[in-house]
Amino acid sequence: MPAADAFAAHAGVGDALAEVADSLRRVTVQIRNGSHSHGSGVIWSADGIIATNAHVVSAPEPVVELEDGRTFAGRVVRRDPSRDLAALRIDVVGLPVAIPAPEESVRGGALVLALGHPFGVRSALSLGVLYDATGVGRVGARRWIRADVRLAPGNSGGPLADAHGRVIGLNTMIVGGLAYAIPSAAVARFALDHERPTLGVIVRPVRLRRQAAAVGFLVLQVARGSGADRAGIIIGDVLTAIGGDRFNHPDSLADALEQARPGDLLKVEIIRGFERITHEIVLGTPPAKPRAA
Repeated sequence: MPAADAFAAHAGVGDALAEVADSLRRVTVQIRNGSHSHGSGVIWSADGIIATNAHVVSAPEPVVELEDGRTFAGRVVRRDPSRDLAALRIDVVGLPVAIPAPEESVRGGALVLALGHPFGVRSALSLGVLYDATGVGRVGARRWIRADVRLAPGNSGGPLADAHGRVIGLNTMIVGGLAYAIPSAAVARFALDHERPTLGVIVRPVRLRRQAAAVGFLVLQVARGSGADRAGIIIGDVLTAIGGDRFNHPDSLADALEQARPGDLLKVEIIRGFERITHEIVLGTPPAKPRAA
């Protein structure tokens, strides 16, 4: 390729990357607890819902600064430290909104961009490579997206995006030199408060003796009229898998339900006595009390 053509191609890539970075900056906010920057957040709805990490929000009413410099008093509407997620609301409408990446497009080796406010530096961009998407699309240990991209304090809660500017996940932490992000599908369900489906059971995790690293869920209670009740699940059954994917972590059942919707039909494998049985259960929505799994 002639030098002039190579330069033009390189310039074209640079321009495209700059456009992607600008689109991410418009949907990324800075979050301050008091007078100090503490992290980042992603605008998830045009009417002021912002997703971030729970550890970013230490005050009930943090200050949220938009890319254009406007500041608003934020209000924490949901916070779950166990998943390190929080949702804030600011009183403004007509905001630009993050575009989630389709889950099937998340592939190891792809170029990724991370945007945030590390050490208080506004809208800093980092480039890297997607390492893998642990657990995406299957039941297993807690789902994460991992990327070889540089993060620092202040990046937490900011977007990890693909080369098109679509948000893959919410940057959360660094482990072993890799950035860990919560997948955007889980972030969207949490931020927009979609109803969490339920099997209609209360369970307790138990270790399965004959299967290494396997976990089951002992049924302690079955809600009358629930999907589990209609499918014939009874107290004492042990749930072992959904859709053929074995549980191997105490969070496996919750992770599987996080990927589903009320009305979905799931094939649930159980142990009853010495017998293995598969039931088809239609997911419902949880009653206010008691809280179902």
